[in-house]
Amino acid sequence: MTEDSVRFCCELMAEQVEHECEHHPDRFTCPDALVYYSAKFDEYGLIIHDGSSSVSRIRFCPWCGAKLPPSQRAAWFAALESRGIDLWKDEVPPEFETDAWRRSVIPSNGNR
Repeated sequence: MTEDSVRFCCELMAEQVEHECEHHPDRFTCPDALVYYSAKFDEYGLIIHDGSSSVSRIRFCPWCGAKLPPSQRAAWFAALESRGIDLWKDEVPPEFETDAWRRSVIPSNGNR
């Protein structure tokens, strides 16, 4: 599963996550971009338009009410630790910057 193959709970969520603005190449500066999706952590959040890259994590879709997948943030840190990677001293491997790390750690059952 890559960011390109994310399945969304509804069309409105898909539109928001995939929203691209010709005037604002950075989602965090675009007032029309409301939702951020992190493939690395499998997390959804509402963008806080305060001039930074802040998000407030959400657990349910604001449009259809569907429960969103559980965050994989703790699993990300655990996977790095199990490989002996110290975030303070070591470089994070490229596969940990995307969802590629999850394919080797979390078995896929075809569902989100």
